[in-house]
Amino acid sequence: MKRDEADQMFAEFLAGTLDRRSFVTRLLAAGASVGAVSAVLEACSGGSEQPPTPEPPKDESKVKAKAKAPDEDDIGEVGKELSIYNWSDYIAEDTIPAFEKETGIKVTYATYESNEEMMSKLQVGAGGYDIVVPTGYIVTVLAAQNLLAPLHKKHIPNFDNIAPLFKNPSYDPDNKFGIPWQWGTTGIAYRSDKVKTPPDSWGIFQDKTLKHKMTMMDDERDVIGSWLKFGGKSLNSTDPAELAKAKTDALAAKPNLKAYISAPVKAQLVAGDVWVAQLWNGDTAQAKVEQAAIAYALPKEGAGIWTDSLVIPASAPHKRAAHEFMNFILRPEIGAAISKFTGYGTPNAKAMEKLESPVPYPTEDELKRLEYQKDLGAANQAWDQLWTEIKSG
Repeated sequence: MKRDEADQMFAEFLAGTLDRRSFVTRLLAAGASVGAVSAVLEACSGGSEQPPTPEPPKDESKVKAKAKAPDEDDIGEVGKELSIYNWSDYIAEDTIPAFEKETGIKVTYATYESNEEMMSKLQVGAGGYDIVVPTGYIVTVLAAQNLLAPLHKKHIPNFDNIAPLFKNPSYDPDNKFGIPWQWGTTGIAYRSDKVKTPPDSWGIFQDKTLKHKMTMMDDERDVIGSWLKFGGKSLNSTDPAELAKAKTDALAAKPNLKAYISAPVKAQLVAGDVWVAQLWNGDTAQAKVEQAAIAYALPKEGAGIWTDSLVIPASAPHKRAAHEFMNFILRPEIGAAISKFTGYGTPNAKAMEKLESPVPYPTEDELKRLEYQKDLGAANQAWDQLWTEIKSG
């Protein structure tokens, strides 16, 4: 981005004529990376959660309170209520009842089907949620928009149970805002009794013999990302030529698809209406419980790996209770029960020891084929346009 453009935005932000959210949004749209934006905000705020104002506050007690290190008083008492907003089919059936019985905290639980659905509610200040469960790079975006509250790890002693692989992730250094919930991969679910040869490539979706028996996810990052991997490129590519090739491949596959659909496709796989589907490994495992012929494949070109995290919105009314829940699910037996139900991998090393058939952590060789999604910054608009053209083409 141009220096004079950045200087103007910076001046408006410091003067208080440009609010924090608009400042972040305009910086990202102008091409600044999420990391750079976070650094600017940190520098501007001196490490505090609020941006500086042109004039210092008159009340000296407020200044001292603002500079004080986080402690119990900052997040209040535990209380008796907790509101959780999570992906569907993503928690064991007895997790909430067990937590309520032990703590006396009443939990309100709601679900969503996409990161975008969850983000839109946080961005407009709706919901009153205490815990939400974003995927990797979304944590970075929410933090950059000042929508998350930092964790107080002294209230989460079970944090030590997390495997080293899932500590200090690039999207959330030092786990400042979140603890890992589940992890998994996005690959190909298929009916082994319907498909003669097990699929090993994203190219299966261009197979005309399977026309209208296949689906891909209703998610631009997953669909476009898979075709980028098919072409030997990064699923985070912003190169116009590489994206154009991905679009061509996506449009070649589209006539063969029954629909773009995510989690609800499980029922269609079980019923046999769909034979091949782009899907998460855990949802595939859930479907396999009902239909043994359902199998899962990781394409040879590579695929996406992801970790979802429990985070606390900055506007959460029950932050202390949220910490209690985080510590609760990090118990080995609780974490194991959640992963056993969802079919996804547990980032809890102690929980791994309690599972009969845990999803193994990726080997070094597998990690070379797997890739985490990253925030696309200014390229988000180009991706959005590409996705619109694919779905309408």
